Amino acid sequence: MATRTPARRITGTPRGTARTGRTASVAAPTRRAPARTSSSGRSGKGSGRSSGKGTGRGSGRRAPARRPARSGPSWPVRAVRGLYLGVAHGVGSLTRSITKGARDLEPEHRRDGVAFFLIALALVVAAREWWGISGTFGTVVHAVVAGTVGLAGVAVPVLLLWLGFRVMRHPERARANSRVAIGLTFIVVSVCALVAIAEGTPAPADGFAALQDGGGIIGYLAATPVVTGLTEWVAVPLFLLLGFFGLLVVTATPVHRIPDRLRGLYDRLTGNHHDPEGLDEDGLPLADGVSRHDGSDPAPRKKRTRKTKAQRAAEAAEADGLDEYAGDEAFEKAATLEKEAAAARGAKAARGKATQRVGAAATAPVESVSAAAGTTPDDPAAPAPAGDLPPMGRAEQPMLDGDTVYLLPNEDSLVEGAPHKTRSAANDRVVESLTKVFEDFGVDAQVTGFTRGPTVTRYEIEVGAKTKVERITSLSNNIAYAVASADVRILSPIPGKSAIGIEIPNSDRETVVLGDVLRSSAARRTEHPMVMGVGKDVEGGFVVANLAKMPHILVAGATGAGKSSFINSMISSILMRATPEQVRLILVDPKRVELTIYEGIPHLITPIITSPKKAAEALDWVVREMDARYDDLATFGYKHVDDFNAAVRAGKVKPLPGSERKIAPYPYLLVVVDELADLMMVAPRDVEASIQRITQLARAAGIHLVLATQRPSVDVVTGLIKANVPSRLAFATSSLADSRVVLDQPGAEKLIGQGDALFLPMGAAKPMRVQGAWVTESEVHSVVEHVKAQLKPIYREDVTAPAAAKKQVDEDIGDDLDLLLQATELVVTTQFGSTSMLQRKLRVGFAKAGRLMDLLESREIVGPSEGSKAREVLVTPDDLPSALALIRGETPQAYDQDADASADAPADPYADGTDGHAPPVATDYHDDADTDPEHGWR
Repeated sequence: MATRTPARRITGTPRGTARTGRTASVAAPTRRAPARTSSSGRSGKGSGRSSGKGTGRGSGRRAPARRPARSGPSWPVRAVRGLYLGVAHGVGSLTRSITKGARDLEPEHRRDGVAFFLIALALVVAAREWWGISGTFGTVVHAVVAGTVGLAGVAVPVLLLWLGFRVMRHPERARANSRVAIGLTFIVVSVCALVAIAEGTPAPADGFAALQDGGGIIGYLAATPVVTGLTEWVAVPLFLLLGFFGLLVVTATPVHRIPDRLRGLYDRLTGNHHDPEGLDEDGLPLADGVSRHDGSDPAPRKKRTRKTKAQRAAEAAEADGLDEYAGDEAFEKAATLEKEAAAARGAKAARGKATQRVGAAATAPVESVSAAAGTTPDDPAAPAPAGDLPPMGRAEQPMLDGDTVYLLPNEDSLVEGAPHKTRSAANDRVVESLTKVFEDFGVDAQVTGFTRGPTVTRYEIEVGAKTKVERITSLSNNIAYAVASADVRILSPIPGKSAIGIEIPNSDRETVVLGDVLRSSAARRTEHPMVMGVGKDVEGGFVVANLAKMPHILVAGATGAGKSSFINSMISSILMRATPEQVRLILVDPKRVELTIYEGIPHLITPIITSPKKAAEALDWVVREMDARYDDLATFGYKHVDDFNAAVRAGKVKPLPGSERKIAPYPYLLVVVDELADLMMVAPRDVEASIQRITQLARAAGIHLVLATQRPSVDVVTGLIKANVPSRLAFATSSLADSRVVLDQPGAEKLIGQGDALFLPMGAAKPMRVQGAWVTESEVHSVVEHVKAQLKPIYREDVTAPAAAKKQVDEDIGDDLDLLLQATELVVTTQFGSTSMLQRKLRVGFAKAGRLMDLLESREIVGPSEGSKAREVLVTPDDLPSALALIRGETPQAYDQDADASADAPADPYADGTDGHAPPVATDYHDDADTDPEHGWR
């Protein structure tokens, strides 16, 4: 037994292998082969099973190589499959070529093709439904149309013809196709259901002919559930209402406009056209020379007169247009750096003067700027220092009357700051600390240089060939511990360089004064009146920004971070560079103390606004002013207010024939809101809507907005406001969430305050770190006194006036005015807003009391519903007369800050004048005859 068992196992192995091979050739499972051949008992099964396992383990890798190819289908099957694939590929290629050619067609041809298809389909349906054409084709058409919509199929050709002609005649109405489709769907369902109800609601069980003679399958599906559940007496009014709503949707007619549409239809049918000329869609008169922009303006009658040669030459000169336009610049930059201005003058080597190299001579004294740049003081290619530049001359601007000359403030009104330091001993100690941190943690990196700014110093780190950047960024806490500073910010990488930046605050900070910024080469490079001084960047270069290119900016930061100082620097920059004819200001100061120093400057178009309600009205006036400017730009064919002003000064814009209007250039309008949170608390919806419209459209009109807040939360700086304000300036914030609200990225929470900010102008990929310019209160007083001595301000009374006083009761009140007034007085006096109380006190039903409460909520007298609790009353008893006047449609008596100011102020604040003379009055720049309080300057 002992000698036979190995022999049996050895002979069993090839036998099992051969069997396995045979089973593989017939594509059968290999596990069934031993079971099929073993019939001698358990020992045979066990032997075969063990031999099979041994073969599988020993030759498992070779079996796939020896496995023969599977046999495919027979040749007739392969022939049929090849024929099918060939035909399919041919049809697909033909279809793709046809569709590709269709895509190459012009959109006009494709639109006309759809229209012709609809007309052809209408003719086919009309041939059967109207003229009763016989034959198989006619039977199929009738079965499809009548089976779908029933007797309403008679109107299908008319509907298709109307759609076809609409597509051809009005291609500009393609956006309304979805609205028309929805309305037609409602009308078709309504008509089919009404026909089905009239025919007794036939069902498919009654025969298909009954459905065709009724409302079709659509009528059956729509009418049967309603009739079964609500009876025919309720179903008919419901479907009539559905059809009426579909008609309103197709014609784009709201319910409150139905009388106007019927009146217009009657006038069109009777030929009684009395369209009021000179009125816009709101019934307000249009100024002379302003188009309605809806194609309804009557074409001016032209007289055929023979033009002289001089007239033709003059028209040709006017047709040439301006030499340059505002849109000619390809890439506009809102912020300008001093190094960019130096590069524009050809001083390419000036960029290396700000970066100190770190090496063996790191402790050596710093070389001079000219030696570091590789130039000598006598080299003409070297840029001139800021002190050697010619002084900025005092610009003078003659006013419209020609008798008054306005002188800009002298640059000596702003003091000079201390010279900038490029290196100190503290910087060398920080370099040693950073090098030690890298050595302790085994990071292949070294400090290659640094650039010292007024507040922080940025150290440049270069890593080795196989070192990850994340190894540097992960050491932020260790670096902060080594340099003994918690305000460490890491830039990975530095914009424009293959290096990592580590920004560490300086132990000896510098103060950046506004005078140095405005006297820098970056500011003198441009004469634009909207250029303001921002401060200095990390490399020590001056940064200026053009408010006209931003075009709007959001300024946010915690209390004491430097937000108010930036507002003062911005307004002072405007006063130093712009005349009242170039820039007009609207200052909103809800805190009442921040901007009062600028009261009385001639640049103001209205007194400083301190009431949040008047601020909302002023923003609404800005919207109307923006619309008025766009009307003029569209009338005279210009895209930007700069082009319009240039054309006016060149005499290329003239009033329309018959108009007595005096066309004058439009000034820039700068709206500064010092605290946005107060406005959003009083009138959030009105303020947000006005800001959204201004920021979306006011750029080309020369209107720019500056929004400042110390509470950058999502309920103050909403998403709609952020989406249309591209430029951001974030001072130190209290949390990471506030930084994300302002900049949409972290970073502001690591700033050190006192003017340290992150400036993200429009078009920039990453924010730049700047130290805001500082202007003392004495300097502001000096500049303000100079401009106030030049001219007196002229205020517009319509800026803070309501847009349009309501002269009639709102339509939603209806006949319930007396009840609503009683409910308002009851709720406000008791300070308890309850529907059940109105039921008891006014003796009305629950439905009437609920409607009165909804009307009070819509007028912001009570708050929203809070379940079973009483509603919050938003109006105090002191404001009850204003609330009642608002409901009656009268103009509420608002707080008049001008009257209070005039009561406390002396009779004439300019009585003493300057040197015993009263300063001249600034002449307004718009035509009084064409002034419209609703639209502003015309």
